[in-house]
Amino acid sequence: MSQSLVLLKPDAVRRGLIGRILQRLEDTGLRIRNIKMYDPPDYCHILKHYESTDEWLFNVGKKTIEDFVSAGLTLEEVKRDYGVTDEMGIGRVVKNRLIEYLTSGTVVAVIVEGNMAIEKVRLMIGHTIPAMAAPGSIRGDYGTDNAAFAAASKRSIENLIHASDSPETAEKEIDLWFGSGC
Repeated sequence: MSQSLVLLKPDAVRRGLIGRILQRLEDTGLRIRNIKMYDPPDYCHILKHYESTDEWLFNVGKKTIEDFVSAGLTLEEVKRDYGVTDEMGIGRVVKNRLIEYLTSGTVVAVIVEGNMAIEKVRLMIGHTIPAMAAPGSIRGDYGTDNAAFAAASKRSIENLIHASDSPETAEKEIDLWFGSGC
């Protein structure tokens, strides 16, 4: 048995998708172990949830550039939408937009448990960018946003849901949202 943290983000809550998403998790045999609403989450939770290490910022910036390129956009468009073109600078902008997004409304934190919970949930939620998520995934079925529109709007991609990506991350995130917190 393993556990994963799932966060239902403000767009999922605003759209009334909490029950549908939780039902999908339970339909796969996962159990809801704990649930907590943050209305909205405090700044401290979000800052601790998203790391500020140089490695994290660089990787987020690099992935953002890759997403732009795969969408057929140019570095000039990256600069227009982020104000910078280097990975670290883009990573900082993305982090600030994530903080704004996740403190914009109610977030539902959920601990799910089951056989291969982390892997199962990650597969179920789909690609980070809803427009690129496969049909049948949570983001593919319910998501409506894409990277270019979000960037041009100077905001984070609204992608409904977060899930832990490793046992170590799950342990840290569960402790943050359900344990010692801030």
